Amino acid sequence: QVELVESGGGSVQAGGSLRLSCVTSQYSLLSNCMAWFLQAPGKERVGVSALDTDTPTKYVADFVKGRFTISQDKAKNTMYLQMDSVKSEDTGMYYCAAGLGWLCIDDIQALGNASKYTYWGQGTQVTVSS
Repeated sequence: QVELVESGGGSVQAGGSLRLSCVTSQYSLLSNCMAWFLQAPGKERVGVSALDTDTPTKYVADFVKGRFTISQDKAKNTMYLQMDSVKSEDTGMYYCAAGLGWLCIDDIQALGNASKYTYWGQGTQVTVSS
């Protein structure tokens, strides 16, 4: 199956930056919707940003719009989340997720339904101090 491994998390002060990475050895074989989700303790996972591996479609949650940027480098088998101007509200576990057999472009609610994604990484913790 598809293995997803996140990295890049850590502690950062409010206003700072981090770049998260999601690596899979099978990235080149994927043609689907992939996304970043955030989960704070005691809360459900919320969609942060998503992209289609093979279409220009991208989604960005309102609460990170203008601050976070999703991108990919297929040659490096990696999807990124560039986090700028971070806030304390951005604190939590960030998960990389991949769908199976569907594209972001076909689901306008790609960020609103975590259960639709088939593959998940173990997460990387981001802690923002204010």
